Amino acid sequence: MSDYYWDTQYEYLRNTRKLYYNDDYLEFLIRFVWRITTPVNIIDYGCGYGYLGIKLLPMLPEGSSYTGVDKSKELISQAQKLFNHSPYRTEFIQGDIEEMKIQSKNDVAMCHAFLLHMTDTKSVIEKMIDSVINGGRVICFEPHWISNMSNYLIEGVEQSQIVKLGIVQKLYEEDSKRNGKDGNIGARVPILLSQLGLKNVECRVSDRVNFLDQNIELENKEALYSALKDEGLGHEPGEQNDVIKRLMARGLLGEEARAQYDAEEFFSKQFKLQSWLTYAPSMKISYGTVSR
Repeated sequence: MSDYYWDTQYEYLRNTRKLYYNDDYLEFLIRFVWRITTPVNIIDYGCGYGYLGIKLLPMLPEGSSYTGVDKSKELISQAQKLFNHSPYRTEFIQGDIEEMKIQSKNDVAMCHAFLLHMTDTKSVIEKMIDSVINGGRVICFEPHWISNMSNYLIEGVEQSQIVKLGIVQKLYEEDSKRNGKDGNIGARVPILLSQLGLKNVECRVSDRVNFLDQNIELENKEALYSALKDEGLGHEPGEQNDVIKRLMARGLLGEEARAQYDAEEFFSKQFKLQSWLTYAPSMKISYGTVSR
């Protein structure tokens, strides 16, 4: 079995990506914001199983192509299988953007929930820019975890009981200081794009709100509930002493770690298939134009 974490995460990725975007909003971005009216060559860094290709290719002008790059051998294999009989021009490359050299032949460089896993985000974005022709675009779909955490509502439960925003914010900040990976990178990306010389930099927020509606069909409700659980909502925190030790090792004080554990345990008990819940991931979509 592979030691690379993402080689084992295909089912998780496939089950949770549906939580992030409405198709009509993505089509709105393509047609009315980015105004893509002629075929484009897209390269997607950290492509996973080709999620962005699956979503965007049917919306793009005929003749567009999609190249996916990912470090995971298993995810690249899954992507190749999924696109094997598709009508679109696709290519999948196993590789690490931090080590690869890509020619500047692409109209668009994209990434999705990728930069938050990078320890040197700026240099990765620089490589994305280098892989795009003059006048092309860089588009980054990235999370801002603290706004994500503030966007849960369970009917009948006070949000402050299930999410300790101040503690969670400190936890994310301490994690970033310790390992260089920033779960709040979505809010910083437009700043980095502009600092690196891109023009017409803007940032949007996905309009997707997931609603666990008790009046929908059971099959649809179970599918959404399963995706939300896989996303981490209402997960069981585990053995108390072990969890508190890990939280303290990540920078929380003892009292903060205990409060975080209690909130996660309470959330796990409250969130059931029968719950009324709304959840908005609030994915940030930042983009700019390459100008050399």
